[in-house]
Amino acid sequence: MADLNERDAKLVQYLSEAFGKERELETALEAHIAMTTRAPYKKRLKQHLKETKSHAKLVQRRIKQLGGGTQTAQSVVGKVTAAAKGPLHALRGSGEQEKMLKNAKTEYFNEHEEIATYLAIETLATKVGDKETAQLAKGIRREEERMAKFLEGQIKSLTGAVVSEEVPSAQRRANGPAKRRAARPKAAKAARAKPAKAKAKAKTAKASTAKRKATGSGKRSSAKPAAAKAKRARKPARAGRS
Repeated sequence: MADLNERDAKLVQYLSEAFGKERELETALEAHIAMTTRAPYKKRLKQHLKETKSHAKLVQRRIKQLGGGTQTAQSVVGKVTAAAKGPLHALRGSGEQEKMLKNAKTEYFNEHEEIATYLAIETLATKVGDKETAQLAKGIRREEERMAKFLEGQIKSLTGAVVSEEVPSAQRRANGPAKRRAARPKAAKAARAKPAKAKAKAKTAKASTAKRKATGSGKRSSAKPAAAKAKRARKPARAGRS
């Protein structure tokens, strides 16, 4: 490997880490594909295995272009790590759906690790003016993001399958009675509140009626003295004329 300046050495370092992870995931994906019984899920894993192998080749080529050599040591470490984990994955979970669920969660974790790795490479390359490496990292990152999105849906679906496979239907409805019991106190409280509201309404109506009566009698009482006064005023006038 040729002597590299600080810029290229840092780029090669980050790219080598990505290359080792890609080779590790090749082995992991092969193991997961063999354990997967869901046809759409299995098909997508096979497709991503091809993408992963392509990513490794693209990254290795860029490492060589920067003068970093083949970086075979990083590749060997990655594949050995994945091979050691493979048998453990086969023992996961108590049922078929749960094994696939645990694999999907591991894959989801790995995808986000790769997304972070390529985002760092893209940012580093942009900062040091390496447009080619930045574009390569951006393209790979987008493919990893699409796979992570797919896996997110699989995790939800497989979790539902685990519930159906391992949790009795009666226990899945356990929250139903609890909700109904919680609703009853509210209904009772509303029923108790109705008489109080009716009583308050009646009291208000009674007060309004009393007020109207008081206002009416006041008007009539004030009108009577005025009429009597007018009558007395008319009587002397007639007496004078006679």
